[in-house]
Order: sequence, then C-alpha cells, then structure tokens
Amino acid sequence: MFESKVWWITGASSGIGAALAAALAAKGARLILSGRNEAALAEVAGRCKTASLILPFEATALDALPEIAERAFAWGGGVDGLVNNAGISQRSLAVDTSLEVYRRIIGVDLLAPIALTQAVLPRMVAAGGGHLVAISSVAGIVGAPLRAAYSAAKAGILSYHDSVRAAPAHQGMRVLVVAPGSVRTNVSKNALDGAAQVRGFSDVAIDNGMPADVAATRIVDALASGQRELILAEGMELQGALLRRANPDQLFDLMSQLVASGYAK
Repeated sequence: MFESKVWWITGASSGIGAALAAALAAKGARLILSGRNEAALAEVAGRCKTASLILPFEATALDALPEIAERAFAWGGGVDGLVNNAGISQRSLAVDTSLEVYRRIIGVDLLAPIALTQAVLPRMVAAGGGHLVAISSVAGIVGAPLRAAYSAAKAGILSYHDSVRAAPAHQGMRVLVVAPGSVRTNVSKNALDGAAQVRGFSDVAIDNGMPADVAATRIVDALASGQRELILAEGMELQGALLRRANPDQLFDLMSQLVASGYAK
C-alpha cells in the first residue's frame, strides 16, 4: 500500500498535507506534492527524503487539470493514491457573508477536488485500482456556525466521495473520507472573512488542536486498516459529529445556544 507506491497530495506545502507527506515517506512511498507555493513544496520534499515530484498548480484552473494529471502519471508510471487535501476555510456569520466567499470556497474546496478526482479516477480504475483520501471536516458533518460556505463545500466533499466509493469498489478503488476537527495548522489564520478577505489571525481552538503529525499518523493508520471514514476529532467536536447522526435536533439546539451565548464574537 505504501512501499514504493506513488501518493499524490494536494495542499502539501503545510499543515496536514505536509505532515501526511512525511508520514507516507516514512512508509516508503514516493510523493507528488502539489500546491501553489513551489518553494514551500520544495522544503517539504527536502524533509521527506524520498523520490518526489513537485507539481505546483492553481487548484481552480479546472481546464488545466487533465494535463496536470498526465504529468503526474507520467512521472511515476501511475498514481496509487490521491489525497484531496487543499482548501480554505471561513469565519463569518451567513448573514454577513458575501457571495464571493461562497464562490471562492466552493471553487477551491469542492469543485477543484472533484475535477482532479475525475481526471485521475478512470486511469486508476484501468490500472486495477488505488486509494482516494478526501479531507472533509467535522464542519461538513455538523454545519458549524461561522462556516456556512466551508460547511457546504466539505459536506459536498463527503457526499461526493461516498458516492465514488460505492461505484468502483469492485474495481479495486478504496476511499477514505477524513473529517478533522481542530488541527494545529494555519487554517483559521488563512480563512476568509465575510468580505472574502484573509482573516489574518487564528482561533484558540485551532492553536490548541491536534498536532498535524498526530493527525497524519492517524490517517495513515486508517488507510492501513481499511477504514472508510475517520472522524479525526476529540472532545466536543467528536461528540458533535456523532450527535449529528444520532440526534440531529439536539445538535441543532446546541449550535443555536452556542451562537446565542456569544460564540460568534
């Protein structure tokens, strides 16, 4: 599953993507590292000490993705695993959020990974199968306050990959959907506000969240054990995700109470 296999990671320049690159490299995988920051990707490749292709591209340049996928397959003779990890988040109440925020976040977090998967999937199936890993979010399960656009995109990622999992499983495709809660990355600092501007500062929950290397280890372990879904969260975030499926009305009331008590401030 890992030794000498080619794993392609988007959003690989930092956070979960960079940590997952290191974890896969430690298992003997070869890496294709993608994102927009070529210098940061090169730093990650240097730390991983495995055969790597740095393949920078703009995620929303959808028409270019088939050619990008061609380069990826040509480099390693195939792609054994694709990690759809790249994304941006949001921090603004829906009533204060411009449509541009929805356009940008759904473009990056939902349409771009769908387009890349569609470019890769037929060739993976033709080669006998492989692995798809989708980084969704607890916010894609719960529908968290201040994250309407992000929750919409991440819910779409979850459902899209669930559907993909159902179709070609008999052809050797395996799909793991990961729903992280608070992981110690720049996700909150880089989030968009209601006017589609970069927020520029982080959250206490993110700053005290799960270390990215711990998250990456749990993802690799989930792959090795054949899991199909991993709620990568702890405490209230984990309980919220489980409650959404067990007692949604109770969760809806709790979310409303959270906002009423001043969460948005």
